[in-house]
Amino acid sequence: MTILYHRNPDDSLPLSLLNDFLYCPRRAGLKAIEGWREENEHTVRGELAHEHADLPGYEIAKGVKLLRALPVFSDRLGLSGKCDIVEQRTDGSLCPVEYKKGKRRRFENDDAQLCAQALCLEEMFSRPVERGAIFHAASKRRREVEFTLPLRQLTENAIGDLRKMVAAGAVPPGVFKPACEECSLYRICLPRITSQPGQVARAAKELFRT
Repeated sequence: MTILYHRNPDDSLPLSLLNDFLYCPRRAGLKAIEGWREENEHTVRGELAHEHADLPGYEIAKGVKLLRALPVFSDRLGLSGKCDIVEQRTDGSLCPVEYKKGKRRRFENDDAQLCAQALCLEEMFSRPVERGAIFHAASKRRREVEFTLPLRQLTENAIGDLRKMVAAGAVPPGVFKPACEECSLYRICLPRITSQPGQVARAAKELFRT
């Protein structure tokens, strides 16, 4: 498979940011607008789960070509990034595979990120991509994902909302939930405070009090 990847992605958004946005718009805003990055146990485990898939190249397994760390983009959606694995079957069909560190979550952000990869592949190669898969490292299970019309609509709507947020340059306020404490940006976001406007005002007064 020949890929001409010569575009300038400076004006595009990273695919991974869509996952952040669907999980927590404020997390996506802190990354995309203010440029914050932090590591914790979960981000390190995620990097280890991707370790093999992130090595560029390809291999043949059981007649299926596995393309690792494949760069993808969509001019229409303004996205760029890479697929952990893209399986090319003998009939020419493509199947993106995303590696995740944990078990399946009840949120749709992983499925939407995978669907966005499929939309990029469809634009690049002018062929339909009907399904993909997510490999959950914690359970060592592969879960098939069908790119249904509702999932495609959810994904494209989320991309549009993400672009609007970034264009506006305004980080959304915090919304505290139990999962916040596992977020790598927890100490930067301070959701217990930022989710309460009154507390933000009081904290600001204390910060600058002389």
